[in-house]
Amino acid sequence: MTTPYDVLVIGGGQAGLAAGYYLQQTGLSFAILEGTSDVGGSWPHYYDSLRLFSPAGRSSLPGMPFPSKPHHYPTRDEVVVYVRHYARHFELPIVTDARVVRVERTAQGFRISTSSGTIYHARSIIAATGAFYRPYLPSLPGQDAFAGRLLQAATYRNPTSFEGQRVLVVGAGNSAIQIGVELAKIAHVTLATREPIRFRPQKLLGQDIHHWAWLLGLDRLPLGIFSGKAAAIGVLDTGVYQAAIAAGKPDRRPLFTGFISTGVVWPDGIEEPIDTVIYATGYRPNLDYLADLDALDTDGQPLHRRGMSTTVPGLAYVGLSNQWTYASATLRGVGPDAAYIVQRLQRYLRHVAPAPAEQASLLQRLFSNWRCCAGKAGTV
Repeated sequence: MTTPYDVLVIGGGQAGLAAGYYLQQTGLSFAILEGTSDVGGSWPHYYDSLRLFSPAGRSSLPGMPFPSKPHHYPTRDEVVVYVRHYARHFELPIVTDARVVRVERTAQGFRISTSSGTIYHARSIIAATGAFYRPYLPSLPGQDAFAGRLLQAATYRNPTSFEGQRVLVVGAGNSAIQIGVELAKIAHVTLATREPIRFRPQKLLGQDIHHWAWLLGLDRLPLGIFSGKAAAIGVLDTGVYQAAIAAGKPDRRPLFTGFISTGVVWPDGIEEPIDTVIYATGYRPNLDYLADLDALDTDGQPLHRRGMSTTVPGLAYVGLSNQWTYASATLRGVGPDAAYIVQRLQRYLRHVAPAPAEQASLLQRLFSNWRCCAGKAGTV
């Protein structure tokens, strides 16, 4: 068996890279396994027009400021370039095309199997496959009979193929609003939501809301001790989105009650033909590879406290929604969580059996001491 790593990081997105940054400062042996051909996590797969809802000055990974004016809101492509440059700059030990399919416990720690058949061994693991990889697709009555186009926002790229269509966007978050407003320029679009959309000001007193959250320490509050769900903070808006909805481009209606083959049924019983329904309904953790461990609850959510597994020693997480604060799954939030997790794993590894390299060093010292003592005994 090959010598196990001290730590194996699963996932080469923002969370895995932040963990690698801090691991590189510890002297522990580690590698980062990335399932695709390049790092970047979910960023390369988001829709074309996506912009961060936090400015560049509050959107950096540890050790490297985002290379833009502090008040600029970076685009998807700018983020992709940034995270890939980050990995190269710090020369992080990343193995690409290494999608993890199974993790098992062993006497030495963990056995990690990848889709290519390659097996890795590690004394501890950081699961950093993020909170934005596995799209959540609800199931409403009659959905299977719907003959129109049914998408999740994760597969939406741009409005080109929707021109002139009747489109419903389901969801009340930032992505739902941004996609809906974009589509409404060339299609008849409705935002279907369970509750009225809650708008929050993007700026206060000339500063982005994230500046005030940082200054007042609000984005460092330990919300993760209360819930494993992402904090609902509403839609951040400078007024553009609220004005668009007020003008009916798109309009907003309560969520429909179900599907028919040609469309949907609204709460008042009226049936309406629909071409496309886009669910902007969020994501679930991508942690299926941990199914053989006692690590997840019945809903597939990780059992943890502040990112440390409460059921599997040596297993930790970085990048979960609301892992510790409401910023935990963001570019600016993964860094503090990663620093904490790496520190905790260092402490854990000091209290379990020494790594093979440490064992060899210890045996060598014992053997040297024995030879020294034996030599002295022979001269008496």
